[in-house]
Amino acid sequence: MRARLSDIAQQAEVSEATVSRVLNDRPGVAPETRQAVLTALDVLGYERPARLRKRSAGLVGLVVPELENPIFPAFAQVIESTLAQSGFTPVLCTQTPGGVTEDEYVEMLLDRQVSGIVFVSGLHADTAANHDRYRALIARPLPMVMINGFAPSIDAPFVSCDDREATELAVAHLVALGHRRIGLITGPDRFVPVQRRVAGFRAAMSRLAGVTGNDLDELAELSLFGVEGGEAAAGRLIDRDVTGIVCGSDLMALGAIRAARQRGRSVPGELSVVGYDDSPLMAFTDPPLTTMRQPVTAMAVAAVRALVDEINGHAAPHSEYLFRPELVVRGSTAVARPTPPSSANAPRPPPWPSPPDLTVPGCGTTGGA
Repeated sequence: MRARLSDIAQQAEVSEATVSRVLNDRPGVAPETRQAVLTALDVLGYERPARLRKRSAGLVGLVVPELENPIFPAFAQVIESTLAQSGFTPVLCTQTPGGVTEDEYVEMLLDRQVSGIVFVSGLHADTAANHDRYRALIARPLPMVMINGFAPSIDAPFVSCDDREATELAVAHLVALGHRRIGLITGPDRFVPVQRRVAGFRAAMSRLAGVTGNDLDELAELSLFGVEGGEAAAGRLIDRDVTGIVCGSDLMALGAIRAARQRGRSVPGELSVVGYDDSPLMAFTDPPLTTMRQPVTAMAVAAVRALVDEINGHAAPHSEYLFRPELVVRGSTAVARPTPPSSANAPRPPPWPSPPDLTVPGCGTTGGA
C-alpha cells in the first residue's frame, strides 16, 4: 500500500498525506486536488474505494424493439450517454422475435425499482395494442417517455420525428428530379408513424404530381419492416413501372435496391430510391443512400430531459414534441430518364437535330462525312 500511495502521489503531483486524505474521504483537500488524485487512480488502473465511487441517482429502463436495425442502437447510445451525464444508470432491454416481450421487460424493471422508463418505438406506436399497460404505469406513478409513435390516450411526454413531413420532403425531392411515377413502401398500417407517412405521401403526390384516387392506391405498398419486406414491396412497384421509391426505413431502401438489381434496373440510372432514418453506414452503401435523417441526438436528449424532469417532480408537458427531418442527398437518386413509348402507335419524340456544319475560314467544311 505504501508503494501504491507513492505512485499515486507522483502521478497526481501531490504528497502521500494528501493522497491518504482523499482515499479516506477526509475534508481539507481542495476540489481540484481531490480530482487530480482520483484521476491518478484511474490512470494507474486502481479501483476507486467504494465511498469515492459516483453514486447513481437511480436506474432507468430503456426498452427498444431490436438492434438489427442500426437506428435503434443509435438511439440507445445517445440515451444511455445522456442518462449517465444526469447521474442515472441505464438498463437496456432489447426485444427479439420470440424472446422477452415488452411487458416482461417492464415487470423486470419494476422489480429493480427503476426511477423511470424510456420506450423507443414500443407498443405505444401500435394502434392495435392495448394501452392500458401504460396507464397502469402512470397510476403507480412511474415517470416515462415515449419516442416515435404518439398515443393521445397516454398521459406522458412523446418525442417524435415528423413522419408526414419526411415523406412529403422525399416526394418533393423526386418530383424536382422529374419523377412522376413514384411509389411508397413502408410497414404495417397499424403503426402511427406508418399512418403519417402514408398521409404525407398521398398529400404530396396529389399536390406535386397530380396523382389521385386509384392511381395513388396502386403506388403505396405496405410490407414488413426490414430488407426482405422492402425487397418484396419494391418488386411489385417496379413491375408497375415506377421510377422512384420512397421507403419507410433505410433497411427497406436497401431491399428496394436489391429488387431493382435483380430485375436488371440500375440505381439511380433507372430507379431512384430514398430511405428513412440515415442510419450509420448509409453513406457507404452502393450507391450511397439518399435518405431522410431523423435528428437522433436532439430527440434522445429531449426525451431524457423530459424524463429527468418527471423523476425530479417537475412535470414535463404531456404532449408530443415533433422534430423536423432532414433530406440527405447522396447517390441513390438522380434525374428521371424519359419514359419510352408504351406501344408502336404511341407518338415518338422528334429526332435530335443534326449538328450544324462548322466552317473554318480557309479550311473548308468539317461537319459532313
